[in-house]
Amino acid sequence: MDWLFDLGNTRLKCAPLHADGSFGDVLAAAHGGVDPARTCAAILPARGNVAYLASVAAPALTVGLLDALTQRFQRISIARTQPAFAGLHIAYADPSKLGVDRFLALLGAHVRGTPALVVAVGTALTIDLLDADGRHRGGRIAPSPALMREALHARAEHLPIAGGNYAEFADDTETALASGCEGAAVALIERSRYGAEALLGEAPRLLLHGGGAPSLLPHLRDAGHAPRLVLEGLARWARVESVPGTDP
Repeated sequence: MDWLFDLGNTRLKCAPLHADGSFGDVLAAAHGGVDPARTCAAILPARGNVAYLASVAAPALTVGLLDALTQRFQRISIARTQPAFAGLHIAYADPSKLGVDRFLALLGAHVRGTPALVVAVGTALTIDLLDADGRHRGGRIAPSPALMREALHARAEHLPIAGGNYAEFADDTETALASGCEGAAVALIERSRYGAEALLGEAPRLLLHGGGAPSLLPHLRDAGHAPRLVLEGLARWARVESVPGTDP
């Protein structure tokens, strides 16, 4: 069987890929920035045909996983950002500067139907706009709420790195930090949604993914949760890549 692998900065996610282009249950494990093949060994399949890999992790971590996959799979296909692929057209003049996770999330959103405002909430907060013709209209990058908390704690240790609940006006420090950092992310997303509607002449659907998405969803009107969006894009990549002579 073919498999999909999404290697991030802190977690590895993988899923079996079916012949019809769908994929099965997603398995995930944290690697904490050290040897994902070793720390995630329990979720790696013993044998397979093709491994489709997308990685935004450090090169050494990616190589470590590739070594493990080479021992298990007959072939490995590494997804890379393309200027145009399967009806998706990237805005960046240099596509290599657009992370493959953002590229695949856009591809997954394109499969779902456009226009869409795609928001990833991980280490960074990224926002990308896709129009009805499959054109990426650009995006934004900012610190995620978790990274904001970490940065504040690093500069002022008395400010807790976690804790608190969102409130419009907080009455303790933990809640004020949670409200401020999550509120900053919500405000940027809403500003982007406002700008997207003005640019496109219609409101795009809002899709959130990433580990920090659940905490923001309650504060965003009509937001959709798409936790498997990168893998959906990788599955589309695999389907096109597996057909010889297909023009992406």
